[in-house]
Amino acid sequence: MRFEVSVPASSANLGPGFDVLALALGWYLVARYETDGLPGSVRVATTPELHGGPNLVLEAMQALVRESGLTLPGGVLNVASDIPVARGLGSSAAAVVAGLVLANELLGRPCEESTLFRLACSLEGHGDNVGAALFGGAVLAVEGINGPLAVRIPIASPLVAVVLVPDALGFTSDARAVLPRRIRRVTAVRTAARTALLVLALSTGRAELLATAMLDELHQPYRAVLYPHLEETIKVAQEAGAYGAALSGAGPSVLALVHPRRAEAVRRALEELIARRGLAARAVILPIDEQGARVIREVELERSGVHDPSSAGE
Repeated sequence: MRFEVSVPASSANLGPGFDVLALALGWYLVARYETDGLPGSVRVATTPELHGGPNLVLEAMQALVRESGLTLPGGVLNVASDIPVARGLGSSAAAVVAGLVLANELLGRPCEESTLFRLACSLEGHGDNVGAALFGGAVLAVEGINGPLAVRIPIASPLVAVVLVPDALGFTSDARAVLPRRIRRVTAVRTAARTALLVLALSTGRAELLATAMLDELHQPYRAVLYPHLEETIKVAQEAGAYGAALSGAGPSVLALVHPRRAEAVRRALEELIARRGLAARAVILPIDEQGARVIREVELERSGVHDPSSAGE
């Protein structure tokens, strides 16, 4: 038997929505498990380059086992991913969600989506990226009365993402270390207002508000010290026609939200910036993924003729 899960990349914060907002993007991590259904151990056959990090797919599978009290059948785990690691594009969240959804499927779905989200938040540390990876689209992740809550934000206007992706790695621990321990009240008030405006802009289709809504003073000014390309990238993207732009997650990638008709012009402008500044980077156009984590049944795999998870997303 074969079980396969496809999970999208994600971009968190979108400016002021620090640790609460994220958007699913059309790059994918694919995890496949092949088993005969009999008891045995899990053998990891392939994984993407983790840059010294842990295998989060396997760790998440083990977390689901502990939650459910059940035992996974023995089998072979293969993981392939288009998502660049340590670039602020939710590679770790995709791995966590893939492991949870895959294990839940293998065990006969003992856990509901709300439980998967709670476990994902616990493993990832916050709910923005994992919410977008699990549910797709734009997601607002908050601490609810009964635990973590993920709410889909409708996207009412046509949007795609144009992303500048540096070759250099960025680590969340470094990006959090530069943030101040205290902020001014006026900063908190303006951040809350812009986050509310961002949700409004997305859900009502008033994309012209995104330039203001994606402004941030809570974390981006401090992280700009780590990423000298940030401010100029935002400026160039907007001058080329992007509605708004912001640091993607903890960086170093920068995301611009663009009408599909302007996407190629914005991509070219970022490519010109890359060449002019001698940056080791690339600019890509990505669709917004509205589906989130997707389980692909064995019969679908047979019909598609897919045999190698590394072919996913190409």
